[in-house]
Amino acid sequence: MWSILKEDIRVAFERDPAARNLVEVLLCYPGVHALLLHRLAHRLWRRGWRNPARLVSHLSRFFTGVEIHPGAAVGRRFFIDHGMGVVIGETSEIGDDVTLFQGVTLGGISMRREKRHPTVEDRVVIGAGATVLGPVVVGRNSKIGSGSVVVKDVPENSTVVGVPGKVVEGHGVHRDPVESQITLDHDRLPDPMAKSLSNLAEYIQKLEKRVNELDAKQGGLEARQREEEQEVRRYKN
Repeated sequence: MWSILKEDIRVAFERDPAARNLVEVLLCYPGVHALLLHRLAHRLWRRGWRNPARLVSHLSRFFTGVEIHPGAAVGRRFFIDHGMGVVIGETSEIGDDVTLFQGVTLGGISMRREKRHPTVEDRVVIGAGATVLGPVVVGRNSKIGSGSVVVKDVPENSTVVGVPGKVVEGHGVHRDPVESQITLDHDRLPDPMAKSLSNLAEYIQKLEKRVNELDAKQGGLEARQREEEQEVRRYKN
């Protein structure tokens, strides 16, 4: 348990360049506080002490702004940056080396007592304000863009953006180990709307060029026809 706690603290230095020293991380990082309290609440939950577990979770939510249900299973080296507004449901499963930013929701879509929350596999990065709903699986090494809404399974090594979320990069293709390392540059994700507009603009330019060519050709034919008519009139005269 102590080794896991040390990992949770060390991760803050690895994934947040603003972290300066141990005291700052221990006192001023709500994501770290929420995770430490969740590990305690989860132990109580697994031992059947449900009410104490919910109380610890509720106090954690009050002090950190992060709501993690004590029934959620969280892996190692999990990091929540900033933390405020993060909600993780009861049957959520989170792998190792996962990173969430503020405002992320791992929510359910069923009223039945069943697996109704997402499974997030290893080394996934979920951007600020993103929502993942239902018992979907987000494959390892994937990225979810800020503000996206995911309602379907995401293949491994993929990038998802949009509402509803669509895979715009990767599509499950194996990546080189170096490319699979955790990166926080989710602000550089592809923009499918901009790509579509760019393709449309390019197509319009091609149509305009073709129309101009046809106009020029038609104009040439008309000029040639007028010249022939003039030749005929001269011949008749």
